Amino acid sequence: MYILLISIVIGLFVAMLFLNLYFRMKVLRTYRVLVKNRVEFGARHLFDKEKMEAEVMPKYPHMREEIETFVNHIRYSMKMATVLTALITLFGAILMYYR
Repeated sequence: MYILLISIVIGLFVAMLFLNLYFRMKVLRTYRVLVKNRVEFGARHLFDKEKMEAEVMPKYPHMREEIETFVNHIRYSMKMATVLTALITLFGAILMYYR
């Protein structure tokens, strides 16, 4: 049981590392396109769709797809990192309990 839990924690850690690298590449690729086209918006726009639609999209209607792709990648990356961190913490706590 102990070895299985250790394997799960190690697997989740590797998955988190892979996920981080994968989304970093995707985000940076989209980010480069946005920087080349001088698209500017703040962190609050990432998490508030209404502000994004009201303030950023009218300024850059030709970059709508790239902006949405960038925002979706950032949000998904944060969700997955949160879930994997919670799972690693949970299995780590279980390991501490069984030891």
